[in-house]
Amino acid sequence: MNYRIIAVILLLLVMTASCMPGDGSRPSDEPAGTISAIWHGWIAPFSLIRGLFNSSISIYESNNIGWWYDFGFYIAVISGFGGLSLTRKKRDKKRPNCD
Repeated sequence: MNYRIIAVILLLLVMTASCMPGDGSRPSDEPAGTISAIWHGWIAPFSLIRGLFNSSISIYESNNIGWWYDFGFYIAVISGFGGLSLTRKKRDKKRPNCD
């Protein structure tokens, strides 16, 4: 296996694990903003898996700025997972005529 691929995978794992939401490390006077929400939405699957093994990790930061955090999180989740279906090519299926 190519060492570059392994290095990139390890780098991505470290990056996603270093800023998981809901671990209690965010100060109460600095709530999570929209940019944090977008990041948390993108890494939500990783947060979910890690949360299975560590109960202090959640997919959502409870100390946030409110509606704008919710909006950013939702947009990131939809663009990360729902956006995949927008890029797929439509297959031209020839259906038999049922007349």
